Amino acid sequence: MPNNMEGRGLTDRETLQLCLELEKGRCRSVSNAILESSHKDLREIYQQCFDNANTNQYRLYEIMNEKGWYKTEKASIEEIHKVQEFMQNNLHPDNQF
Repeated sequence: MPNNMEGRGLTDRETLQLCLELEKGRCRSVSNAILESSHKDLREIYQQCFDNANTNQYRLYEIMNEKGWYKTEKASIEEIHKVQEFMQNNLHPDNQF
């Protein structure tokens, strides 16, 4: 696929970035629909949609990451422990009521 020949069109990177953002948005929207749905069958349909969007999002991320277009930093052991401690101390359901 040509990359922005003569200033026309999107590059491969821009196209993948747009697709990734669309799938992330779809995940957020469908997640909200799942949380607000009380009908079991409808929730299952939304869950299937979420699973598809989540899979697509991760595949797009992997492609971009392999090409060096989406860099992430690895968390240190200290950072991981800090988040684990926060979650255990502040978000444990038994401590909420």
